[in-house]
Amino acid sequence: MAGMRYRLWAGTGEPRRQFASRMSMDTVLPFKAMAYNNAWANHRLLAACARLSQDEFDARRIGFFPSLRATLNHNVTVDLFYVDAMEGGTLGPAAFSNPEPYATAAALAGAQADVDRRLIAVVEALDGRGLERVVSVHRGTRIQCERMDRLLLHLFQHQVHHRGQAHAMMSGSSVPPPQLDEFFSEGEAPLRAAEFAQLGWTEDMIWTKPSGGSL
Repeated sequence: MAGMRYRLWAGTGEPRRQFASRMSMDTVLPFKAMAYNNAWANHRLLAACARLSQDEFDARRIGFFPSLRATLNHNVTVDLFYVDAMEGGTLGPAAFSNPEPYATAAALAGAQADVDRRLIAVVEALDGRGLERVVSVHRGTRIQCERMDRLLLHLFQHQVHHRGQAHAMMSGSSVPPPQLDEFFSEGEAPLRAAEFAQLGWTEDMIWTKPSGGSL
């Protein structure tokens, strides 16, 4: 149509700007789902750790870090380091000034839940251009510049890596390790409903646009 302000995108019947906006949200969706899944896996793992005695939580075990306490403290301090950078902060290496700031599983769970909420907020504020934004990561003697999407993928991989080590460590404890090899299959939503309720989440929070339209 000659007078149409925005050309329809080929094959979709949508104005080009509307199509671009939808595709931007589709681009962010995997990162958003990963941020929620990351928080859910941490919640599930740390709920299991809460059932350990303090001696078991502190016990020396085989892994990159020598105990569950050390491994999970490493996860949360690295999260603090990177999430602060994603928020535009300059915390830098101060995040590691105390390598084990949380002595108990309960204290660690609270700190992990807090930084997980911050990470979700970072991702939910993004669009396609936000994923391309360059983040300044302060490393003391230098500033590392990384795209947001690359930094998010690095952080998710880091969490998966060390959660796997903690999972293996729990196999030698009195508490069976929880299942962590799941994503958010639609057919298994009832199996995670109780945990979502504990976290204050719904399925729609993950899979629906802020405006209310389904992705």
